[in-house]
Amino acid sequence: MKILLMSMPDAAPVIMHESAFHMPSLGIASIAANIDAGHDVYVVDLIRKRVGLRKHLTRLLNALKPDLVGLSTMTWQYATCVKILHLVKKLLPETKTVLGGYHATLMSAEIAAAEEARQIDFMVRGEGEEAFRRLVAALDGKDRLTEIPALSFKNGAGFVHNPKGELLDLSRLKLPLRNKRRLTWGYHVMNRSVEVMETSRGCTRNCNFCSIRHMYGRSFRPFPMQRILADIDDIYYTRKVRRIFVSDDNLVLDPQRVIRLCDAIIARGYRNLYFVVQADCVTISRNETMVERMARAGFRSIFLGMENASKKNLAAVNKGDILDASKEAVALCHKYGIMVVGGMIFGFPDDGEAEIIQNYRFLKSTGADTAYCQILTPYPKTGIRQQLLDQGLVTNPDDYTRYNGMWANVRTRQLTSDQLQYLFWYHNQKILGWWNPSERIRSQGRLWTAIWRYAFKPLLKVIIARRQQRIGWRGRFEQEINARAAVNRFADLDDP
Repeated sequence: MKILLMSMPDAAPVIMHESAFHMPSLGIASIAANIDAGHDVYVVDLIRKRVGLRKHLTRLLNALKPDLVGLSTMTWQYATCVKILHLVKKLLPETKTVLGGYHATLMSAEIAAAEEARQIDFMVRGEGEEAFRRLVAALDGKDRLTEIPALSFKNGAGFVHNPKGELLDLSRLKLPLRNKRRLTWGYHVMNRSVEVMETSRGCTRNCNFCSIRHMYGRSFRPFPMQRILADIDDIYYTRKVRRIFVSDDNLVLDPQRVIRLCDAIIARGYRNLYFVVQADCVTISRNETMVERMARAGFRSIFLGMENASKKNLAAVNKGDILDASKEAVALCHKYGIMVVGGMIFGFPDDGEAEIIQNYRFLKSTGADTAYCQILTPYPKTGIRQQLLDQGLVTNPDDYTRYNGMWANVRTRQLTSDQLQYLFWYHNQKILGWWNPSERIRSQGRLWTAIWRYAFKPLLKVIIARRQQRIGWRGRFEQEINARAAVNRFADLDDP
């Protein structure tokens, strides 16, 4: 059987311009690697094909003529996914399609009842490796659709949703597919090549704005140490890539495990290895030995979920009082030369302009090297969504294309959605201002940070100052928000 797996092209340029940050989908790479032998499997990350999508997909589908096409999509990418589904069925009516990823996991019942269900033959909910492997086997006559946990399949006019199965035994998973069957290449962060890996799955935290529990439950499962090291070897020696994004939801849930992992990495003697990870502030702030060891092992950049400057808002999302821990975690990371990306969320129910200002000032006071600022988003099936709906604060319940953290889909009791969107942008400009790379960042990217500091930033300052003299703050905001709205418009997919 010939199988093509695709991730979506939509980008969320919260930190960087959409052209500066293209990473491969670990999900489809892992699914592809774990399909039984005897099938031709190909992977395409459409983030690398954002221009001329229809032409590229038409040429690819006609050349491969796959028997099965799998599409992985986040909720905010789903509208693009539907257009691609239509194109697949138009070009290859007999090809079977399967939908996976977060949106299929969260919204399988709603998708099954929607018009686009006619273009979808199967859905895989939750972890995809085993369900997809068995789906391929069933289509090959070696398994039964009715016996595959977490699979949704058509039975007559509607879908049958099989019960969800047990979480996978991670020790049995093969390394992700990164060879020539991956038909896209050039993955990068700025001017550095990048690959993605994982050392664990799941999170035991109870943040009610997060949907991760629908994928893995409230659990934490580490991969075996030798499997993690084999994955690093594959990236380092085979792919010749030195920058690795670790996609774990929270790498540091077990500090002793992290220390053992770091010791194993250090012992292998990799040179110039650069890990980017996500972690929680409390664990980082309380484990200096772990942070020191992470720095020695090459963990050079950490995203810290600080979330908000208000104790009330933190309590509302089940984070607890982490304000002191946030500052302590940043200081500890900086002590060992680790760059920090501070993550903040704006737009809680009682927020007004003063709270937005307070949030930005707190973020700046932590000394974080750069920021990942989002507006509170009522993601499907999360606890915060239902709370906001009950309070009448969700202003955009249905247009999921704007559910990527950059858009105000809610109002507060003090601000309309439009006011929230503007003040979120305005005070970012006024308080955080122009980005000035710290020495930690400059040491990790001398070329591109120098280009930014001495060429792009001075030029942009002049251009934007002149524009602002002409159209003012509000006019500048409107231009930038319109440009943001155009980022994920793939007009060629709308062609009949």
